[in-house]
Amino acid sequence: MRPFSIKTKLGTLVVVSVFITTGLLMIAVRTETELRFITVFSVIATLLITQFVAHSLTAPLDEMNTVARSISHGDYTRRVRGAGRRDELGDLAGTINRMADDLEAQDQHRKELVANVSHELRTPIAALRAVLENVVDGVSEADPETMRTALKQTERLGRLVETLLDLSRLDNGVVPLRARRFEVWPYLSGVLKEAQLSGAASVQRQGMPSGSGRHTRTDVHLHLDVSPPELTAHADAERLHQVVANLIDNAVKHSPPHGRVTVRARRGPAPESLDLEVLDEGPGIPESEWHRVFERFNRGTAAGKHGGDNDGGTGLGLAIARWAVDLHGGRIGVAESTRGCRIQVTLPGIP
Repeated sequence: MRPFSIKTKLGTLVVVSVFITTGLLMIAVRTETELRFITVFSVIATLLITQFVAHSLTAPLDEMNTVARSISHGDYTRRVRGAGRRDELGDLAGTINRMADDLEAQDQHRKELVANVSHELRTPIAALRAVLENVVDGVSEADPETMRTALKQTERLGRLVETLLDLSRLDNGVVPLRARRFEVWPYLSGVLKEAQLSGAASVQRQGMPSGSGRHTRTDVHLHLDVSPPELTAHADAERLHQVVANLIDNAVKHSPPHGRVTVRARRGPAPESLDLEVLDEGPGIPESEWHRVFERFNRGTAAGKHGGDNDGGTGLGLAIARWAVDLHGGRIGVAESTRGCRIQVTLPGIP
């Protein structure tokens, strides 16, 4: 039993009441006082002590009820006092305060998400509207080049919506994890080749960048380092593809001209586990920003600093990578590096 719990306090109240009554009875016997007076004094003393203890128990409950009612009406700024009490009421107050903190953070995140999504959708919609208005007003002809510009903006909208749907599925836990054993070298080699082809295709089309996981750099060299060469891992190949592709895309965008991006894979401590690293030679990320790298719509402060390719990305790629890693029960984070940025990913392997 906790020394300051409500049960202890109520037990102490009973013991004190018994002692008071017993003491008054002993006084009555020795002083030959009438029993009715002793009974009245005993009842009054017991009621006063009970009122004091009851007030100390009910006052916090009244405050909790008021705060809970405020939270139910959308006011997440109220907090319950007395979270430092060393009894069940203190625990309850702390729980309510933590719940209010979480709800306030979720509400703030929801408002930011709505604002950011509105901002991200507004840019391609405005560009698409401008193109179509020029065609309708006769300012420009509906030639193939104009239609390609409109098509690229439509594609960008589609990719942004698809990315947001991916995040929604991940948040709601409806994305199944289909883990299997696979060879790491051919798998990552295919991901790197796809990234190179995607960048080359974007340049050939000479369109506006999509900002949804496709870079427009062909001068950056992608290097794969897998050791041992026969390394295998156990993970969901599709989800891991999202992780690696988004990390490569982010690294390429922040690389200097003719820079180098390295994808390194090593065996983890557990069976079929995997340690991945993606390193670039860009400006790096300040340590004070490490905790914000994987937040949604966070583009970082060094975006476009080297490649001359500020593509207006949505800042959702790294958020998707984090959720995909979390889906595996793994870890992802920024690690110290003497040059550029180094992102570490650890997948747990066979559970």
